[in-house]
Amino acid sequence: MEKMSILSSAYSWVNLKFLLAGLGVTLEVSVISIVLSFVIGLILGIIRYVGFKYVSAVVGFVIDILRNLPLLLIIFFTYFALPRLGLRMTPMSAAITALVVFESAMLAEIVRSGIIAVDPGQMEGARSTGMTYWQAMWQIILPQALLKMIPPLVSQFISLVKDTSLATIIVLPELLYRAQIIYGQDTRYMLPMYLIIAVMYFIVCYALSLLAKRMEKKFN
Repeated sequence: MEKMSILSSAYSWVNLKFLLAGLGVTLEVSVISIVLSFVIGLILGIIRYVGFKYVSAVVGFVIDILRNLPLLLIIFFTYFALPRLGLRMTPMSAAITALVVFESAMLAEIVRSGIIAVDPGQMEGARSTGMTYWQAMWQIILPQALLKMIPPLVSQFISLVKDTSLATIIVLPELLYRAQIIYGQDTRYMLPMYLIIAVMYFIVCYALSLLAKRMEKKFN
């Protein structure tokens, strides 16, 4: 009976509304970061694949550094170190910047691998019809590469959604941070809070995976 009482008070409408507001922040940060990192990652991946003199080497070097750094370190640097250089950010801006920087590096490699996976004969065939290199890249190669990228892209996007929880360290009022505030008022709420945010993360991430499967079937 006591456990039911704890659950009912932990899952009161006030607490659930507070958590849903945190979920809204999580989704906002996730969507903005996904869009920006995909665009930047696509550009960087193409640059690495094409092999521009010097530029591709520099881009590849930076990408390799970022991919091997902990995301938490990048978040700390963005929020705590950049202000010392005169660039101050809100917790949300810092979280989005850190996520975009890190995820762009990860997505760049996915894009490059996706392009490499396309049969080289596709480019040769497109060029033989009179297309320029970049026309063939945008109209023939990239559409096929993107189809091959869907599974790893979605996996990376799901990781991004879960990684937003790291921003609680810079006091971003996202889902995990708000759960900590609630059970900070009553430690008996700790387990119920972790259970409910686990369910929320699962719903969002599972929805992304279902969307990816639907896209694969549609394009196939």
